[in-house]
Amino acid sequence: MQYDPTNPLIVQGDRSILVEVDNPKYAEARDALAPFAELEKSPEHIHTYRLSPLSLWNAAAAGLSAEAMIEVLRRYSKFPLPGNLAPDITELVSRYGRVRLEKYDTGDGSEPAPLRFVCNDVPLLEELARQPKIKIYLDKRLDKTSYLVEPGFRGVLKLALIGVGYPAEDLAGYTEGAAHPMKLRSVARSGLPFHVRDYQREAGEIFYAGGDVRGGSGVIVLPCGAGKTIVGISAMCMIQRKTLVLTTGITSVKQWRREILDKTDLPDSDVAEYTGEVKEIAPVTLATYQILTHRNDKTEEYPHFELFNKQDWGLIIYDEVHLLPAPVFRVTAQIQARRRLGLTATLVREDGREADVFSLIGPKKYDVPWRELESRGWIAEATCCEIRVALPEQQRMEYAVAEWRNKYRLASENPGKNDIVAVLLERYKDSRVLIIGQYLKQLRELSRRFDIPLVTGQTSNSEREQLYEQFRQGQIRHIVLSKVGNFALDLPDANVLIQVSGTFGSRQEEAQRLGRILRPKTGGEVAHFYTLVTRDTREQDFAHHRQLFLTEQGYSYQILDGAELLEEQNRLRRSAC
Repeated sequence: MQYDPTNPLIVQGDRSILVEVDNPKYAEARDALAPFAELEKSPEHIHTYRLSPLSLWNAAAAGLSAEAMIEVLRRYSKFPLPGNLAPDITELVSRYGRVRLEKYDTGDGSEPAPLRFVCNDVPLLEELARQPKIKIYLDKRLDKTSYLVEPGFRGVLKLALIGVGYPAEDLAGYTEGAAHPMKLRSVARSGLPFHVRDYQREAGEIFYAGGDVRGGSGVIVLPCGAGKTIVGISAMCMIQRKTLVLTTGITSVKQWRREILDKTDLPDSDVAEYTGEVKEIAPVTLATYQILTHRNDKTEEYPHFELFNKQDWGLIIYDEVHLLPAPVFRVTAQIQARRRLGLTATLVREDGREADVFSLIGPKKYDVPWRELESRGWIAEATCCEIRVALPEQQRMEYAVAEWRNKYRLASENPGKNDIVAVLLERYKDSRVLIIGQYLKQLRELSRRFDIPLVTGQTSNSEREQLYEQFRQGQIRHIVLSKVGNFALDLPDANVLIQVSGTFGSRQEEAQRLGRILRPKTGGEVAHFYTLVTRDTREQDFAHHRQLFLTEQGYSYQILDGAELLEEQNRLRRSAC
């Protein structure tokens, strides 16, 4: 094959890939690479991707072959691929599905049925069966290619297998769960026409797979604002079984309930909430992660885990699966016979437990690039901008002598940011603006200075909903939000977001916050995402990591100087006088 030195990729033997950002083929190469490679660094001119085992296994589970991945690398590489690379990729991809879990029919109708741990490669089976972390879950040997496995070990065995580098393909099927008919409306309760978008329908169908054992567990990755809730509702209507939906908070529970009742023929009595406020159970039950992991004493068990056994669930939906609390992983490992659907805007977890999501919820089944949906008008076009703000002179010495663990907060609460917020609020005085941050002292100051309502975790749900409704109606145009604004915020007309502080280098938080302004606007306006960062501090270092998310999705970001922005504003004021 003839290699083209004008191509954008430099592919290296350690499975890292350097990508030239200024290359004319950059965008198409990035989009071809993203399904099977992870972005590690994104400075201005050269981005670094890596082919990790998990990124390759997720791609394989989504149907991408090793040959197709290698072909992408060859098509866009400047130089011949290193000799070891194609065999390495082929070997790693082939590991997915080399071992399988299948239902074992004992012939006596016993439930739950035991499982077979199957590997047709007998020497590999012998090797795995001797691994200490695996052999404890294997029962008697059935034949030369399989072992008997207790059904209760289904989840923990899959975790152990991915830990030794051989992810299992789970073909053991599911308990059907109690039937509960439901169907989508063609005209929503609200009176508006309703239809499932093509990518939403495709995502649901790929997950369900017509009821086959190869479907029924996995993760759908879609941008915030692209209608992940509709994908979940579509899956419910395909499966037609009692459903448990787990999500991030009471606001999200209420949003799910509104959407289910608006878009399906289910009556109000069939959709219940199980939260800190009310604990009802119905054929469709919506619960928060907080209530599931609540306990009065750290020494006791989690009392609300009983919810998983309160109904014969046919489907469990994990909303924002990248935020799944560690204790919920434990109970998820025990309910592998239930169909499981994860919904998320990013598979990145800050605790590094992506492999647990892969094993216990399922592999990535569907993913659409954000920019593709933007080009089709399903999410708003967005510009991203970082504004660098100097620390005021009186704060510089305080920062210089502060302990290392306090430096980030001092930089985040830089009072110089408040003047930049003033400039942006003046620029976008007629827009729907969200100001969002991490630290309550900072947010209260902004709320007082600009006379803008503040919503925090202490704001009652009724007051919160009232403020959101006033924002939707245009009665108020600006809101200050704490971290409660990261999740399930249904404010479709918000088109400017000003991020004054965040959770260190959290890429998942960057995804959630950008998603707050990506719902399509009635007038087709462009959304604007601003993040304020204190120059030459730890906050600027963490900002680089957060921006990895923007780069992964194909967004470029402009960097502006805060002092220049203020000077420009002053010039405009002087000229207006």
